[in-house]
Amino acid sequence: MATPAFEDIAETFDFLEDWEERYRHVIELGKAMPPLDPAFQVPATKVEGCASQVWILPRIENGNFDFQGESDAMIVRGLIAVLHALYSGVPVRQVDQIDAQAALARLGLDEHLSAQRSNGVRAMVQRIRQLAADAS
Repeated sequence: MATPAFEDIAETFDFLEDWEERYRHVIELGKAMPPLDPAFQVPATKVEGCASQVWILPRIENGNFDFQGESDAMIVRGLIAVLHALYSGVPVRQVDQIDAQAALARLGLDEHLSAQRSNGVRAMVQRIRQLAADAS
């Protein structure tokens, strides 16, 4: 169950020749994301378990999940953008049904992220699932 935005990312990844190009694309996705207002970069929105600083601010609109995110690391900001594409617009009650690990494996991210980054992505996914569960 992938969103159209995530499908767009997956299609782009299919056309990119090597991991370096994909890595740059992930960074570009992060740069294109609107910044999270520093007023929301507080302990209550901080994701624990990430090597970088990460904040996720949920928004629920018409029963659908959405969020804004921020990080102090460019690649992590890009990973937030990928997760945003995966979860944004999904009904809150269906967020826990998304297999983020399989989606990221489809992009090859599971093979090319360091152990620390992989742990951070898992922490972000866990936080997104918890925020959706709290909202439903």
